[in-house]
Amino acid sequence: MKSAEIREAFLRFFEEKGHTRVASSSLIPANDPTLLFTNAGMNQFKDCFLGLEKRAYTRATSSQKCVRAGGKHNDLENVGYTARHHTFFEMLGNFSFGDYFKRDAIAYAWEFLTSPAWLNLPKERLWVTVYASDDEAYDIWTRDVGVPAERMVRIGDNKGAPYASDNFWAMGDTGPCGPCTEIFYDHGADIWGGPPGSPEEDGDRYIEIWNNVFMQFNRTADGVLHPLPAPSVDTGMGLERISAVLQHVHSNYEIDLFQHLLAASAEAIGCANEEQPSLKVVADHIRSCSFLIADGVLPSNEGRGYVLRRIVRRACRHGNKLGAKGAFFHRIVAALVEEMGQAFPELVQQQAHIERVLKTEEEQFAKTLDQGLRILEQDLAQLQGEQIPGEVVFKLYDTYGFPVDLTNDIARERGLTLDEAGFEREMEAQRERARAASAFGMDYNALVKVEGQTQFTGYLGTQGNGKVLALFREGLAVEQLKTGEEGVVVLDQTPFYAESGGQIGDCGYLQAEGLRFDVRDTSKAGGAVLHHGVLDGGVLRVGDTIEAVVDASVRQATALNHSATHLLHAALRQILGDHVQQKGSLVDSQRLRFDFSHYEAIRPEQIKALEDAVNEQVRLNTAVEIEETDIDTAKAKGAMALFGEKYGERVRVLSMGDGFSVELCGGTHVKRTGDIGLFKIVSEAGVASGVRRIEAMTGAAAFSYLNQADEQLKAAAQLVKSTRDNLIDKLTGLLERNRQLEKELEQVKAKAASAAGSDLAGSAIEVGGVKVLSARIEGADGKALLALVDQLKNKLGEAIILLGSELDGKVVLVAGVTAGLNARFKAGDLMRQAAAVVGGKGGGRPDMAQGGGVDVARLDEALALARTFAEQQA
Repeated sequence: MKSAEIREAFLRFFEEKGHTRVASSSLIPANDPTLLFTNAGMNQFKDCFLGLEKRAYTRATSSQKCVRAGGKHNDLENVGYTARHHTFFEMLGNFSFGDYFKRDAIAYAWEFLTSPAWLNLPKERLWVTVYASDDEAYDIWTRDVGVPAERMVRIGDNKGAPYASDNFWAMGDTGPCGPCTEIFYDHGADIWGGPPGSPEEDGDRYIEIWNNVFMQFNRTADGVLHPLPAPSVDTGMGLERISAVLQHVHSNYEIDLFQHLLAASAEAIGCANEEQPSLKVVADHIRSCSFLIADGVLPSNEGRGYVLRRIVRRACRHGNKLGAKGAFFHRIVAALVEEMGQAFPELVQQQAHIERVLKTEEEQFAKTLDQGLRILEQDLAQLQGEQIPGEVVFKLYDTYGFPVDLTNDIARERGLTLDEAGFEREMEAQRERARAASAFGMDYNALVKVEGQTQFTGYLGTQGNGKVLALFREGLAVEQLKTGEEGVVVLDQTPFYAESGGQIGDCGYLQAEGLRFDVRDTSKAGGAVLHHGVLDGGVLRVGDTIEAVVDASVRQATALNHSATHLLHAALRQILGDHVQQKGSLVDSQRLRFDFSHYEAIRPEQIKALEDAVNEQVRLNTAVEIEETDIDTAKAKGAMALFGEKYGERVRVLSMGDGFSVELCGGTHVKRTGDIGLFKIVSEAGVASGVRRIEAMTGAAAFSYLNQADEQLKAAAQLVKSTRDNLIDKLTGLLERNRQLEKELEQVKAKAASAAGSDLAGSAIEVGGVKVLSARIEGADGKALLALVDQLKNKLGEAIILLGSELDGKVVLVAGVTAGLNARFKAGDLMRQAAAVVGGKGGGRPDMAQGGGVDVARLDEALALARTFAEQQA
């Protein structure tokens, strides 16, 4: 079976078992700051397992795209050198949220793997592991399924702590956890390795192909396991691994999917397809890079973008090892689209964007290599001994992306070695930092958990009655709140909008006779709406019926900005291109902020075009249409999903401008586009590599902004004795006059420096047969000092020169050594010593160097080093 056929068979099998087929979620986890990337099929269902979210189904199945290349789960360094490590992989999974449990999960797995109607694997090749004390699972396998005891393995706490086991899964230090049972495939005696739990278990003979996790406990901070009221199931099977088994090959890189990518990689590089490790690296990395970019990640120097950059550069480096000339990596995207585009249409839609981003990053990496070589040369010039320190190798690798093997090649050419142990220490420290930053660091038992759902009535108005379902004070459930106490109120229904989709939560108040609760913010916890605030008077009890009143003026101003955000998003894609994806937004009553993927600053004419496009829709004053439908119908209408939002089976489709903007959105909006009144962009800037931010205003706030700008324009015109109509011409004239004066000042400085040079030449001294001149030049900048050093070189012949000045409270230094002395004296060496004296840094070429510092009081001491330098080197 081909990989695509296996994927479809798995999903179809579980659909026939009553599971709802759920599309793969983005590689960027929605509303989950604890994860760097989506790395397992259960990630998108985490709130369901925690009891914070209820969906229309209790059984689900998916083929989830996953990346493990950073943070806690990092397979990057193993990729290309083992049979099964990948940065990107597909996880086939089936899930039960309080529905079926161990018996059905085990039966489903065994039927799909061994039934002649499905995968038809030979039963005698399958081994099973269970947690040592999970007798229930052991009995199901041996008595119900019939797996012989000799192919059953009990795995205890083999990781050094209670419940720390290959066969015990936990979401974090606290929260849902439970035993798991794994299915292994025996590749045969001709492959080295032993069964799980044996000393040879790390061999390649017995390979895990399926893992059934049984979430049946809640672990509290004291380490105690409490049975869950609704145990759940989370399973996973790697598509690549099972494809290798069914296609009768030993390595994942031999399956049909990778064979296509390996061939395309070899063609793009211009090498033979001999399945070299470097070729496997390239074929693997094109998947993770392309999918990450399709999901909105762009190369940068931090976070997810940094991981993407590392993967791209690793691919380029391995391509270079195979002889690639110029940019090649982006040319493999087309083959990936052919292979996986049908299952993941985002690849097809984003192909041109992916290729452009990869090509730009490849070209940037070529420049980085040049920079790394220069830095390495500087470090080698100061090297003492015959070993390059590990921290130097790591700095080049981590900060500048300079390949370690290239550093090693250069070292070999010069008879040097690398401090590999020191490099590994630095690498391990980095891994520890990454693991610490990405671990689940929260106590899941501390989260507010509310039974029941809150019905949102705010689409119909800003007032309504509700019954108090629950009250919380300092995170704990209470029966009542008293005057002056801060707390959280949960109602059975409410007109208050809870913060989501970038729109802030509503504010207002809850009231009844003799009490008033000021609502300062509104948020969600699963299906419940939380009203955060303070009880100003009275006593509020669970079960009370109260009136909920939203601040209508704030809600309306927020709605203007939210609707304008949708129009802006559509305008951006229309004017800049379909590669634009929302990266975040914030909508309140004052302004809107919209972050989006784009690879360069937006030009002024594009800003104007964006404003014109949005304001045109405002002037057309079309009705805003809202339709509730199922997710598939919404997507068929072309509705876009917004960043960070999770959608159920029923969604709201918001259409504006007769199809100009069609998006999924649960926020509050205007009735007609004309309600927005006016749209004005107030700023545009970059916030990360490949991410731009626009801030804008609407309605009365936009008019106020324009009035203020008009007043400032009038004030500026008065300052330069002009009118608004003539202000540009006036400012142009003043700037031209300023430039002319700066030129005249430069000429005066140059003449002064020339005169000083004539006087200084005579003050040179001789040290060891070499002329040495050092002097303090008052008020000179670096440019003037450079010119003066050149002049003095010509006058003195063979000489060492060090000049310095104080400028704006800082020290400026320039050193020069004439060419005939460069074999013995280096200007850069002199500058590093002098700059260190004044608390700064410096360097440069053997004949000319610049530097500076902050300790003006020690300038004369630094200048005196010229003589000492000459004496030491004589």
